[in-house]
Amino acid sequence: MKHYETIIIGAGASGLMVASLLPPKSAIVIESNSKIGAKLLISGGGKCNITNQKMGATYYLASPYFIEPALESFDNNALLQWLRQRGLNPIMRKEEQYFCPTSAKEIVQLLQKESQKQHFAMQERVISVEKYETYFSVNTDKQKIKCSRLVVASGGISYPQVGVSDIGYNIARHFGHSIITPSPALVGLTVQKPQFFFKELSGASMDVTITVEDQICKGSLLFTHKGISGPAVLDASLYWKKGEIEINFLPYFEWSSLESSNKLLSTLLPLPKRIIKAFLEEYNLEDIPAIKLSKSDLEKLKTLEKYRMSPAGNFGFAKAEVTRGGVSTEAINPYTMMSEKVEGVYFIGEVLDVTGRLGGYNFQWGFSSAFMCASGIKN
Repeated sequence: MKHYETIIIGAGASGLMVASLLPPKSAIVIESNSKIGAKLLISGGGKCNITNQKMGATYYLASPYFIEPALESFDNNALLQWLRQRGLNPIMRKEEQYFCPTSAKEIVQLLQKESQKQHFAMQERVISVEKYETYFSVNTDKQKIKCSRLVVASGGISYPQVGVSDIGYNIARHFGHSIITPSPALVGLTVQKPQFFFKELSGASMDVTITVEDQICKGSLLFTHKGISGPAVLDASLYWKKGEIEINFLPYFEWSSLESSNKLLSTLLPLPKRIIKAFLEEYNLEDIPAIKLSKSDLEKLKTLEKYRMSPAGNFGFAKAEVTRGGVSTEAINPYTMMSEKVEGVYFIGEVLDVTGRLGGYNFQWGFSSAFMCASGIKN
């Protein structure tokens, strides 16, 4: 039975990063896919949103006490510096989000180059893990391997197309950790009967502000044949569990512009005409000159800035960018990412109950938690 100092389960962002930071030939990375970085490659429309100019615990659904040490020890600036020193210069798009210059392949190739000093076992699936007095035994579908330390970087269970697995949760349970029930996040929302007319607007989009719980999410909303999607909706889905959300379809509109205008509503309201007409029909209003609006008609229209609806659900794990929930952080050391139940077991990245907003936050967490883990192992 082969013995390695460290076994890393998963060749995603966090697994590759920790492999890059550990001493050469000290670890083996086990990955069920035929290629590394499967999720990195498809993220951000194939350009990979690596991190964000704005960073901090407020952008995460997680215990601030747990995530702050990692986010402060290896923050967005440290990550950008690390990448630039190795020849990758992320560029800022959408005012605050950092992407690969041309393709997500660039960051995957960089991580491949940095981690190639370790051993890799590709297209190999971990079945179970056992702890013995002085070592761990990792059973895969091809072999048994021993190690002194085990790093679980297996990710969540969203987007099954890239070969996700619940092995990380199974290992955590086996060693006595609690699992916060996983659910889809950063995902589109389905609608109930009162909003079925949304489906007829499939393909149309506009900038909105969505309020859910005590969070405000800004960005584009896209109508789809299932319901609503787009950046603002994906962000809102992180916080929505059930009940109402409030959408402002006219976040920058000055209502005073309607007071004495002879222009039609469909001309004055800054929304695509098909969207305006759909709402006018829903409100039993005609497309008339604004000056002819009655007070009650105006009040109906003003609900567009406080449109309340209760989503039916979401598009599911198959369409979710990340998984909310996962291994509870209560029994994980925030300074080393090591289990407080079993010495030598580490959990990093998306497998943990840490979920960031849209905009590079989840990859940043993957890299930051990997940095803490590698520092903990080397010390």
